[in-house]
Amino acid sequence: MASEETRAVDTRTAMSPTERDTPAPVGASETTTLETGPARAWATRLVVAGIVLSAVNLRPAITSLGALLEEVRDGLGMSGSVAGLLTSVPPLCFAVFGVMAPRLARRFGPAAVVCAGMAAIFAGLLIRPYAGGTAGFLAASALALMGIAVSNVLMPVIVKRWFPDRVGSMTGLYSMVLALGTSLPAAVTVPMTHALGGNWKLGLAVWAVLAAAAVVPWIPLVREGRERPAPAARSAKASAKAQTPASASARAAEEQPPLRITRSRTAWALAVFFGLQATAAYITMGWMPQIFRDAGVSAGTAGLLLAVTMVMGVPLAFVIPRIATRLPHQGPIVLVLGVCGLAGYAGLYLAPAAGAWAWALLLGIANCAFPLALTMVGMRARSGPGVAQLSAFAQSTGYLISIPGPLLVGVLYQHSGGWGLPIALMAGLMVPQMVVGVLAGRDRTVEEEAAAR
Repeated sequence: MASEETRAVDTRTAMSPTERDTPAPVGASETTTLETGPARAWATRLVVAGIVLSAVNLRPAITSLGALLEEVRDGLGMSGSVAGLLTSVPPLCFAVFGVMAPRLARRFGPAAVVCAGMAAIFAGLLIRPYAGGTAGFLAASALALMGIAVSNVLMPVIVKRWFPDRVGSMTGLYSMVLALGTSLPAAVTVPMTHALGGNWKLGLAVWAVLAAAAVVPWIPLVREGRERPAPAARSAKASAKAQTPASASARAAEEQPPLRITRSRTAWALAVFFGLQATAAYITMGWMPQIFRDAGVSAGTAGLLLAVTMVMGVPLAFVIPRIATRLPHQGPIVLVLGVCGLAGYAGLYLAPAAGAWAWALLLGIANCAFPLALTMVGMRARSGPGVAQLSAFAQSTGYLISIPGPLLVGVLYQHSGGWGLPIALMAGLMVPQMVVGVLAGRDRTVEEEAAAR
C-alpha cells in the first residue's frame, strides 16, 4: 500500500468541491484549499478541540455504569438478565441511530450533527439517574447513546475531511483520547461516589458536566459552516484553478449514486470484525468489574482493573493506527491483538483474582482492535463519501452483531451460577474476530469491489 502521505493526495482529489474547500490543517499545502491565513488556523484548532472533547465523552456513559452496575441493580431491582439487557443497550442504540448519521450529516453538516450529539449525551447523562425505574433509566441511557452513535460514525468522516493528509495520526489522537475517556470513569466513579456520600445517582450524573463542555467548540464551527460561501459563489478565477482534470473527474465521481456497499466483501468483513470487537469491548466494560468482584476483589480495585484495561488504549490507540497506515496488510496486527485476548480470557478463567492485573493488561491490548477498525475504515475507501458510507455500514452492522453478546453473558451468568460459560463464550468469539480481521486488512478499497461485481 502507498504511504500515508501519498494516499493523502489521492483522498484530497477524490473529495467533492465542498470538501476540498473545507479548511485544511495548519501547514497543509496551499493547493489543498482555497482558504488561507488566520481563519483557517482558527477553524482547525476548533476542530481539533471538538474532536478531543467529543472523543473523551463517547464512553463515560457506559464505563461509569459498569463500575456501579451492582449498585444500580440493587437500586432499581434488576435481575441478572435485565442487567444483561442494559449492557446490550449501547450496541443496539449504536446500530439503530448510527445508520442515520450520514443522512443527517448531508442535511445539516457533520459539525452540527456532532454538536447535537454532544447535547444529547449531556441531557441523557443528567436525566437517567433520576428518571425513576428501570424503563426511565433505559430511555435516558438511549438518549445519551443516540448522541454517541452519530458521533461515532461521523468522527472518521470529520478526520478524513479536515485532515486528509493525517488520517493515521488524527485517528490515533481521537482513539487515544477515547481510550482515556473510557478508563477515567472506570477508575474514579466508585471513589467519587463514595466522596459524594455513596449516592450512585450523583456518581453517574456528574459525568454530564464533561459532556456539556464538548458542545462548546462545535457551536462556532456550525455557525462558520453556515456562513461559508457556496462553491458556486466563488470567483471565476478560483473556479478555474479548481477545475483541474483530477478535480473534474473527482467531481463527476461525487455526482454518481452512492456505492452499493453491500457488494463489497471487504465492507462485510470489516463490519463483522467491528461487531465482534464491539462485542468483546461491551462485555468487558459491562461485566469485567463484576467478574473480579465475584472472585473476591473489592469494588474499588475492580474499578481500577477495568480502568487499567481501558487505559491500555491510550498509548496503543495512538501507535496502532500509525503502524497500520504504513503496512500493506493489517492482518498481523489483528492476530497479535487476538492472541492477547485469548491469553487474557484464559487467565480470567483459571485465576481471576491471583493474576488480575496481568489479565487486565492483556485484555486492554486486545481491546485496541477498535482504533484498528476505525483506521481500516479510513483506509478501505478512497473518497470522503465512501468513508461515510463504509463507516455507517460497518458500525451499524457491527453494532447489530454485537447486541446479543452482553445479554447472553448475563443470561449464562444467572443460569450457570458462575463465570465459566460466559468466559468460554468470550474466548470463542475471539477466533472468528481474528479471521475476519485478516480479511478486512487486505489492501483494497470498497469502491473497487463495488464496481467490479
